[in-house]
Amino acid sequence: MPSNLHKLLITKALLLSILSANAQIGGSSAFNFLEMSPSARVAAQGGQNVSLVDADANLFLSNPATLNAEMHQHLGLNYANYYAGINSTTLSYAHKLDKLNGMIGAGFQYVNYGKMDGYDAGGNTTESVSAADYAFTVGYANTQGPFTFGNALKLAGSRLDTYKSSALLLDLGAVFNHPTRDFNVGLSVRNAGFVMSRYDANSPTPRLPLNVQLGASYKLEHMPLRFSLTAHNLQKLDVVYLDPANTKQLDENGNPIAKKKTVGDKIARHFVVGGEFILTQGFNLRFGYNHLARREMKLENKRGSTGFSWGFMLKVKSLTFSYSRASYSANGGTGYISVVADMNRWFKKKATAPENPAAL
Repeated sequence: MPSNLHKLLITKALLLSILSANAQIGGSSAFNFLEMSPSARVAAQGGQNVSLVDADANLFLSNPATLNAEMHQHLGLNYANYYAGINSTTLSYAHKLDKLNGMIGAGFQYVNYGKMDGYDAGGNTTESVSAADYAFTVGYANTQGPFTFGNALKLAGSRLDTYKSSALLLDLGAVFNHPTRDFNVGLSVRNAGFVMSRYDANSPTPRLPLNVQLGASYKLEHMPLRFSLTAHNLQKLDVVYLDPANTKQLDENGNPIAKKKTVGDKIARHFVVGGEFILTQGFNLRFGYNHLARREMKLENKRGSTGFSWGFMLKVKSLTFSYSRASYSANGGTGYISVVADMNRWFKKKATAPENPAAL
């Protein structure tokens, strides 16, 4: 494998392991940028959510079954500034189709990794190289009673200098909406598909970041709090990684004692907790905790706020602004900004004045 490509792959894998908050899981497959938080709202609630259902068009990128009539003609724009000059931009749009008796959604994700130093096979410095990932998504959802079923087709691409890779992926989802209470249960199977082209034709075909998620959201009846609990990576029961080099404890003979996995830790790493304090119709506070990110990305001597996230929402007329900050390492956090515009108010047809019969 060429020197530049090999080093770029290693660098990118490490970065995506952090940014996707999946750590060892994220580093074991390709196109892991698809697991990055699509919006400030999701990032504020731990980075994973498949059960929120309202007028936020960005939500369908996490679960296509969240497409609903409240999203009709809503446009979402999201931006995140990561480490070392890496940034991502996400667009989303939802539209109601009466003829198809359902909703469609369209999305575009782009991650720019900036420029890196280039080297030849001998390790000599060459021209700088760049890298980027992108994905186009088209989704459809149909509601039948309290259930909504959705699917989304994604074309994902990646560019590392002059090398390119692509994949075709499918998301499947379902949501149960309680008929009388603010209670939703969501199920999503994300990123199932196949690789169409690889960076290097001689390298093994990489795995895709399959993620089976199950979650629930509930608005407490007598409190302004919507609570969400999401289980992720259910396709893999054991997601615990123990660093064999991290053995600080010694036995009576002075030999290092290897850490052991516990059932409680195995279960806890599958869950993300999130919440929204609905203070007014135009202002919310948000928070979240991702236990997998906490356990995998913390430092032994400096844990900080790793795994925790927070944010807020401010709605002004037809625009909804959101900001969040998620901590993926002890050295700092990542900021997310989202704007959702209600295009119905912008392009609403003006009512025509009735004709005056006396003038005819």
